[in-house]
Amino acid sequence: MPKRPSLLASVRAGRRALRVTVAAAVGFYPALYLLDQPVAAVYALFAPIAFGLLSPVPGSGRARAGTVLRALPGAAALTVIGTVLAVSTWTAVAGMLVVSFMLTFGAACGPRLSGTAPGLQLFYILACFPPYAPDTLPQRLAGVAVGMTVLALVEMTLLPDPAQPSYSGRISEALDLAAHAADGLVRAAPSALAARLRQTGRDLRFSQQPAGSRPTGAGRTDRALAQAGSATRRLLDQLAALSELPVVRADLASNELLREIAAACRDTAGILRRVRPVAGPEVIEEMIDQFLAVRGAPGDPRSAATHALLRRQSTVLTIAVSAVTVRTAVALAVGGRRPVHGLPRQQFWYAGTGAVRLWLVRVAGLFTRRSVTFQNAWRTALGLALARLVAGWLDLAHGFWVLLAVLTLGRTTAVATWSAVRSAAMGTFTGACAAGLFVAGAGGGSDLYAYLMAPVMLVAFTVGPLEGPAWAQGLFTMVVTMAFAQIAPVTWQLAEVRLVDVLTGSAIGLLCGLLAWPAGARAEIRRSARKLLVATAPLVRATVSAASTGRGGSSAGHEVAAQALWLTRHRLRIAEGAYAQYRTELPPRAAEGGPDWLAALNYGVRVLVGAYWLPRMSTQDGLPSAARRWVRQASEEVEGAARRVADFPPEGLHVRLSPLPSDVAAEVPARVLPLLIDMETWLIALTADLQAATGHGGEGAAPSGPHADGTRR
Repeated sequence: MPKRPSLLASVRAGRRALRVTVAAAVGFYPALYLLDQPVAAVYALFAPIAFGLLSPVPGSGRARAGTVLRALPGAAALTVIGTVLAVSTWTAVAGMLVVSFMLTFGAACGPRLSGTAPGLQLFYILACFPPYAPDTLPQRLAGVAVGMTVLALVEMTLLPDPAQPSYSGRISEALDLAAHAADGLVRAAPSALAARLRQTGRDLRFSQQPAGSRPTGAGRTDRALAQAGSATRRLLDQLAALSELPVVRADLASNELLREIAAACRDTAGILRRVRPVAGPEVIEEMIDQFLAVRGAPGDPRSAATHALLRRQSTVLTIAVSAVTVRTAVALAVGGRRPVHGLPRQQFWYAGTGAVRLWLVRVAGLFTRRSVTFQNAWRTALGLALARLVAGWLDLAHGFWVLLAVLTLGRTTAVATWSAVRSAAMGTFTGACAAGLFVAGAGGGSDLYAYLMAPVMLVAFTVGPLEGPAWAQGLFTMVVTMAFAQIAPVTWQLAEVRLVDVLTGSAIGLLCGLLAWPAGARAEIRRSARKLLVATAPLVRATVSAASTGRGGSSAGHEVAAQALWLTRHRLRIAEGAYAQYRTELPPRAAEGGPDWLAALNYGVRVLVGAYWLPRMSTQDGLPSAARRWVRQASEEVEGAARRVADFPPEGLHVRLSPLPSDVAAEVPARVLPLLIDMETWLIALTADLQAATGHGGEGAAPSGPHADGTRR
C-alpha cells in the first residue's frame, strides 16, 4: 500500500498550489478577457505551471523568485527558437533533440539548472508546434514574461516558504560537535558520544539535504563545500572510532594534537558562519609535523600495548588529516581561489582552476556512455524528439500534450515508466470522461469554464503532486479542457484528443524506456563499481611503493600514481552518480542481500585518501627491506581481492589480509614503526571494505585506523 503523504507535505503542496493558481489566473484572465490576446494567455497560463509544478524550484520564497527571474531569458530564448524551428516538422524535431539533451545533461552541472530544466523544455515544446506563426512571437514572449514575473512576485508575497538551512550551516554545527568530542577524548570521556557523532555524519549526506541546499555545482565553491562535507563526515566517524578504541596509557602527543584539532574545528565553524576571518590550515599542519616527529612508543614492538598505542596514534593522525582537509576546503569555499602550498595537490586540484575550466571538466567527466547522466539525457532527448516526429507526422491536434506526457511520465527504468504510464492512462481516461461529460453539459458558454477553472486548478495542483500520476493526469485533463474551452469553442471531442495524445506520449515514453538502458542504474552501478575496484589496483600499489621506499621516488612511479589517481577519481564520480540514481529507483522484488554498493564506494574513497596522505608521512629512508617486502605482499593481496570482488559473485567472497608478522615488526626501527602500522591499518581497512562490498560484511566491519573514511552518501 503506498505511503500516505504527511500533514506537512500536504500543507506545503496546498500552499504551492495556491501560489501557482493565483499566478496562472492573474496572467491568463486579463490577457484573454481584457486584452483579447489568446496566445499570450496560453503562455501566461503555462509559465507558472512550468516552474511551479513541472519543475518545482527548491528553496525559500525569495530564492525561488530569484531562480524564476534568472530563468526568464532562457525561457524567452527557447520560445524564440521553437517559434522559428516550427517552420517544418524536421527542423522542430532536430531542435527538440538538441535542446532536450543540452538542458537535461546540463542539469547535472549545477543545482540551479537542474531545478528549471523540465520547465524550460516546456517553452520550446509549446512554441515548436504548428501553426508556424512567427507574427505571434511578441504575444508569446509577453505571455512568458507576464507569467514568470507574476509567479516570482507571488512566490515572495503569498505564503512564502521559509528559508532552508544551508549546507554550510549544517557543516558548522557538525564541526562544533567534533570540537566537543575531541575535547572529551582528551579528558578520556566515555564513548556514549559515538552514536551521536555517527548520526550527525549521516545527516550530512546529500540525500538528507533539501534539493536547493546541496552543493552539486561544478564551480569552485560547490566543489569545496562538497569536499568539506565529505571530510567532516569522515572526521565525525573517525572521532567515534577513536572513542571506542581500548584505553591505553597516557599519550601526551595525541592529546596535544586532539586539542589542536578541537580548536581548528571551532575556528572552521566560525569561518563558515562568517564570524572569523578566512585562514588556512597552517597551524594544524605544523602540529601534524610535530606529532610525526615525536609519536611512537618505547618498549617491545611486538607487545600488544605498543601496538594498541600506535593504533591510537594512527587514528588521531587520521582525524588530523580530515581536519586539515575540512579547513582547506572551507577556505576555498569562503575565500575563493587561493594556493594550497604544502598539501596534496591532487586532493585540491580545483583550487587554482578557473570557473570555465571547472565546468568543462565536469562536462567531460560525465560525457561518457557509462554515465547515468549521459544516459538520462539521451533517453529524454530521443523520447521527446520521437514524440515531436510522431505528433507532426500524424498531425495530432494539441500535439504538445504528447511531448508533455513523455516529459512527465518518463522514468529511469522501464519498470518504473510502465508503472507511471499505467497510472497516467487510467487517470487520463477518467479525467477525459469527466471532461467530456462536463463539456457536453455546459455547452458553448465560456462563463462557466472561467468561473470553475481557478478552483479546479487549485484542487488539481494540490492533489496531483501528492497522489501520483493517475490523479495528476486526470485532474490536469480537466484544467486544460476548461482553459482551451475559453479560447475557442470546444466539444466533448477535446477530451478524446487529450486522451489520445497522452496515450501516444505514454507509448513513446515506454518504448524509449524499454530500448534505452531499461534497467536504469541497477546495471550501471554494478558496472561502474567493478571498474572502480579495478582502477584502484595500480593506485594501491603506487601508494604503498611511495610510502615504503622513502620520500622522492622515481619519476615513473610518480607518473603511474598520477594516472591512477585521475582514473580512480573519474571512476568514483561515475559510480557515485550511478549510486545516487540507484537510491531513487524502486528496488527489485528480490532485493535482499547482494553487493553493498556503498561499501564499494567507501573503498574507493579510502584508497584515494590513503594515496593523498600516506606518502607524505613516509620517512626519508622508508621502511627496512623485510617490512617493505611484507607491505608489498599485503598490497598485492588487496589488489587481488579487489579484482575478485569486482565480479561480485552471488555467493560472495571471504577477504582477509595476512597479519603483520611480529618478527618483521621487531626489526623495524622505533622511528619507522608508526609508518608501518599506518600502512598495515590502511590495508586492513581496505580489505574490510571489500569484504563488506560482497554483501557478507557489515557497516561495522571496517576497523578504525589511518585514512578510514566512513563516508556515507
